[in-house]
Amino acid sequence: MRKGEILKDFPNRLVACFWQLCSDYPEELIIWIDNDLDIEPANNLEKIFEHSLIMASFPVKNYVISDEIGYVDQLPFVNPDRNSKYPTWRMSADIGGIFGKTALQFLSVLGEIEDFGYLINSIAKIGQQNSLFCYSEPGLIQNSGNNFQNKVNDSGLFRFTAQHYKRVRLALLFVCFIKYERKFPIFHFLRNCFRKSYFQQQIVLQEIQQISEQNAPGETIDVIIPTLKRPEHLKNVLTDLKNQQKLPEQVIIVEQNPDKNSESQLPFINSDEWPFKIIHHFTHRTGACYARNIALENVKSEWIFFADDDIRFEADLLQESLAEAERLKIDALNINCIQPHEKTVFSKVKQWGAFGSGTSIVSSEYALKCRFSEAFERGFGEDIDFGMQLRNVGCDIIYHPNIVITHLKAERGGFREMMSAEKLKTSNIQPKPSPTMMLLVQKYFNFYMQKGYKMNLFLKFFGRQRIKNPFLYYRTMQKRWKLSESLSRKLENSDSN
Repeated sequence: MRKGEILKDFPNRLVACFWQLCSDYPEELIIWIDNDLDIEPANNLEKIFEHSLIMASFPVKNYVISDEIGYVDQLPFVNPDRNSKYPTWRMSADIGGIFGKTALQFLSVLGEIEDFGYLINSIAKIGQQNSLFCYSEPGLIQNSGNNFQNKVNDSGLFRFTAQHYKRVRLALLFVCFIKYERKFPIFHFLRNCFRKSYFQQQIVLQEIQQISEQNAPGETIDVIIPTLKRPEHLKNVLTDLKNQQKLPEQVIIVEQNPDKNSESQLPFINSDEWPFKIIHHFTHRTGACYARNIALENVKSEWIFFADDDIRFEADLLQESLAEAERLKIDALNINCIQPHEKTVFSKVKQWGAFGSGTSIVSSEYALKCRFSEAFERGFGEDIDFGMQLRNVGCDIIYHPNIVITHLKAERGGFREMMSAEKLKTSNIQPKPSPTMMLLVQKYFNFYMQKGYKMNLFLKFFGRQRIKNPFLYYRTMQKRWKLSESLSRKLENSDSN
């Protein structure tokens, strides 16, 4: 493509210049800075953009897509922590960057976009599902200041929702604006109903080009395994670890049995056959959070493999995981965990909105800054909470489809004791959502995410229950929501005590 050729095709000169720079300098890092801001880029760009599939920005003044996107999206990427490197597709036009050849992969799909801020957010939103790693990176500048403010652009918000989410989310946004914003944006809603959609758009990005030096994966790794009444399965896990090309330094087993008269069911751990050190804790107290916190206190290696006691894996699991962590320049790898005869759902490496507390490998530097909250001990959600803690201290979580663990889902044993429905029931109603889910909502969702989650829950659950009078249903759900809020506060207080 000849220089200047792209400039003729775009009415917006900023967008045209961006595409032209990417075309003229495909191997270079393309940086943008708002000319109205008195900022200078940091001198450590090679550290921030460690490979060619990284896109990063930082909102000195504001994000292009406002916080109201939380009405339709409650994934962790929507609510970045501005104080640390944080995975997010929400890009700012204040300062940021992407490699030219990486951006060019989106030109054929997004070439009609004329607004630069909208363009970089579309690249990030689509790219994040196609192996592009996108971050809010305060390290881009030396001093961020305190000038940040949330600016709402109703038109851009409705357009972005229409083009990057399922159509039903556009209707949800419309309803939330009526309910919570006291607005009736019928024009924005109707105008965007038939917009071209980029939802689940497939982009084939080039292989990662390393910018910083790549080292051989020689780090040490410990394994954490909580277990309860599954000695045969645990022995299989130990056998798989024994056969690893890269052996762990320590395997930390926390064996649980609520029977006060019980003894360990793991005599085989004392055998000389294991080529690693086994640290064994036996306790009558059950709970995955409690067990993993005990195990974390014994970690000495640079990496931690959080493992379940009923999984199987190949001999190259640890070696390949550490090698990929180095290649991708990441600190947490969520391994593809499937049951026998299941097929892989997500086929691309990508930033992950969850965390697998039994199928992940995490840098000790970050994992040891976190703990499993015992507020989730009698419910679900401790893995989501731990993943959020990791992100908030600057640790991204990457899903890898090609490193696989088989989860047997053993029926015997397990270490989760759920709260019974009867104990949750108050005045003949049960909480909705579950108290542990409500705790996650209160801890990690901003105002718009909370309201969007609540509205979506109320609308989706209506067809799954028996009350068909919408007014009675709404009053009942309000009571169930308030009950869940009350129980979640009790859970949080019990954990802090």
